[in-house]
Amino acid sequence: MSVHIGPIAVSEPVFLAPMSGVSDLPFRRAVKSFGAGLVFSEMIASRSVIEEWRSNVKVDLDYGQEFPMAVQLAGCEPDVMAEAARINVGRGAAIIDINFGCPVKKIVNSYAGSALMRDEDLAVRIIDAVVAAVDVSVTVKMRLGWDENSLSAPSLARRAEQSGVKMVTVHGRTRCQLYNGSADWHAVRKVREVITLPLLVNGDILTPADAAHAMEISGADGVMIGRGCYGRPWMLRDTAAHLRGDAAPAAPTPQELLAVIEKHYADMLVYYGQKQGVQIARKHLAWYLQDLPGGSDLKPHINKQDDPQAVIDILRAFFAGL
Repeated sequence: MSVHIGPIAVSEPVFLAPMSGVSDLPFRRAVKSFGAGLVFSEMIASRSVIEEWRSNVKVDLDYGQEFPMAVQLAGCEPDVMAEAARINVGRGAAIIDINFGCPVKKIVNSYAGSALMRDEDLAVRIIDAVVAAVDVSVTVKMRLGWDENSLSAPSLARRAEQSGVKMVTVHGRTRCQLYNGSADWHAVRKVREVITLPLLVNGDILTPADAAHAMEISGADGVMIGRGCYGRPWMLRDTAAHLRGDAAPAAPTPQELLAVIEKHYADMLVYYGQKQGVQIARKHLAWYLQDLPGGSDLKPHINKQDDPQAVIDILRAFFAGL
């Protein structure tokens, strides 16, 4: 069930979505520790990449250490997107993904993300510029369209294939739906009918069974999972096993889960520094604990702590009682 993205063969058709504020390096490492064929970075603003690159500030990024991994870029200027793509390939990105799907107002108001689904010609110019700029595979992620009256995903996907894109991911909602309602996996099949590229279905895939159902309905070659991984970095592993027809892997024991949490927490502190790391980690800790008996009760206590050791002490005491 491998998926081929240009020369890269991804052994399992289960991918980590590019989630802003979530798919950072520490989380990608946690997911990969359980086995993941391909992970995507958080969405990165293309102009910010260039401004950072041109500054004198040294940015220590080596995506090659995560090979293979994809960097997702957002923007609306073909030349800027192309330059940002070159910079990130230089940093070791194996794939460049173009964001045509982000529904957030800030992004849409800058004519990027899903706003580009209302201007296919500009979207294609961006694709053409990025494909020409780099020697790695280029992929795109999109929504079904702007709203229910303009479901442009099939048209844009077909033009993307003609421009040299190597894979398409479709989230089964329109921009105007934001994250409301349910993802329409049936509508994604209309994209399957017009392209021969690998197709990933995305949206509302919260269990391994959801993944199998979404692929069956949409005709997709694989799934991209976002919120289903919150607090469950092993979700991709479990989903891949389900799609292979293998027995479900054993859930982590309390002590195994504590070890996962402590490693993820330590990585966040190193990556962001102690002050910012403690703050960013709070949402991840809440996700890890939410389904455990009494886990949600820890949230206010953890959120009061600025000392990471105090947080670890709270977690260890809690898990000792499970």
